[in-house]
Amino acid sequence: MAHLSTVKHSSADWRKVKSDAIAVGIYDDLKLSRQLQGVNRELGRGLSNALAAKLINGKVGEVKTVVGKKGAIAFVFGLGKRGELNAETLRRAGGGVSKACIANKVDSVAFIMPVDGKENYFSQAAAEGLVLGSYQFNEFKTTDEDPFEMKGATVVGGHKTSVSKGAHIAHGVCLARNVENRPGNVATPTHIADNAKEIGKAGGMKVTVFDREKFTKMGMGALAGVASGTEVPPKFIIMEYMGGPKKQKPKVLVGKGLTFDSGGISIKPAAKMDEMKYDMCGSGVVLGVMKAVAELKPKMNIIGIIPSTENMSGDKAYRPGDVLTAYNGKTIEVLNTDAEGRLILADALSYATKHYDPEYILDFATLTGAVVVALGHVATGIMGTDEALVKAIKTSSKTTGEKVWEFPLWDEYIDQVKSRIADVKNVGAPMQAGTIAGGAFLKSFVGEDIPWCHFDIAGTAWGDKDLPYQNKGTATGEVIRLVVDLLGI
Repeated sequence: MAHLSTVKHSSADWRKVKSDAIAVGIYDDLKLSRQLQGVNRELGRGLSNALAAKLINGKVGEVKTVVGKKGAIAFVFGLGKRGELNAETLRRAGGGVSKACIANKVDSVAFIMPVDGKENYFSQAAAEGLVLGSYQFNEFKTTDEDPFEMKGATVVGGHKTSVSKGAHIAHGVCLARNVENRPGNVATPTHIADNAKEIGKAGGMKVTVFDREKFTKMGMGALAGVASGTEVPPKFIIMEYMGGPKKQKPKVLVGKGLTFDSGGISIKPAAKMDEMKYDMCGSGVVLGVMKAVAELKPKMNIIGIIPSTENMSGDKAYRPGDVLTAYNGKTIEVLNTDAEGRLILADALSYATKHYDPEYILDFATLTGAVVVALGHVATGIMGTDEALVKAIKTSSKTTGEKVWEFPLWDEYIDQVKSRIADVKNVGAPMQAGTIAGGAFLKSFVGEDIPWCHFDIAGTAWGDKDLPYQNKGTATGEVIRLVVDLLGI
């Protein structure tokens, strides 16, 4: 769970920065810029020798280690084609450099910004990469040898404030990864609530936590139904950051906090059921964003809501065929207890609609396996009710490099989640449009005049992306950076 706690900035000559190594970029034309010539002299021609031996290609994502005279170390990161530098290239470079530092047991590094990387966001991306690439989750390892952790990094050149902002955002992502990577017997609803309280205390937020008795009495029948099969105390968590004017409409973030999903009575197959500890990654997005908010302290109003429980098959568990009544009074026919995430979100969306006058609502959930079939682990599925909001999300997606793909919410899909005996049912048409059915169901619990967008992160919250600033097979913290950009922090 270790990661860089700070990333410093320096506008001085890189030779004056105290560090154990330097990191410098090269384009795929392999021409020695003035920066590289200076590094080459410091290394005693080690860089030119590596180029002559064709050990360096300058490709995006590539990081090569060069050792020069007196043990001087340089990490040379690829910048791709000259004239096509972008933020994602520098984010990957930062991540790759941190991973190279860890592999080579290098305590600190001076990351030299390319001379043509003058845009402020480029500096932010480099800092994000350095922190995210340094992330390790070793919390439960008890081996005698302590895992190596980086001590520091300095971005040389670029924009100082943007470097600081990038580090703060990455801290939010790392916090989310920590909570998401923890197993269900540790990352319980109480654990999520405790993290919310800690973030709230640091960020001047009001944090309210309703227990089972309270939210049941309030009328959250959907959350209460899903929680009925577990003895682990469920929670309904509200984080209120009011940094803007009182009359300013808040932006509301809702995250699915299913800390373990057995499928309930509609039990899942045993294979890969361990991965269902990640079914709370929607709540991780909310916690991660609010962590960044706590550190950056923007002048705006932001609400985070997390319904959290396990979905188990105890003797009191809800059953297929049951009818639940959500917080807004709508009735839900349960046809599959493994479609539980949309149920707990129904109460959260209803609560947000009733108690706030939101500028917009975003919800995040590892909702459907169908989205993985459609998009793999490449992109997050989105669907919403407001064209301007969806357009803004797509713009932030391009900025941060976290891909999204919009699914339609046509009336035909809305009709597919209507129930014959209740208002709605928690599944759509058999073997059809499973991801869209989830969004169509959730739409029923958002006020008609409130802009809303649903993020299905089941394919991107953990898994197989081969990125230098992520760790394959573990939690990614995906879309936190996108949301922070969308909020305009």
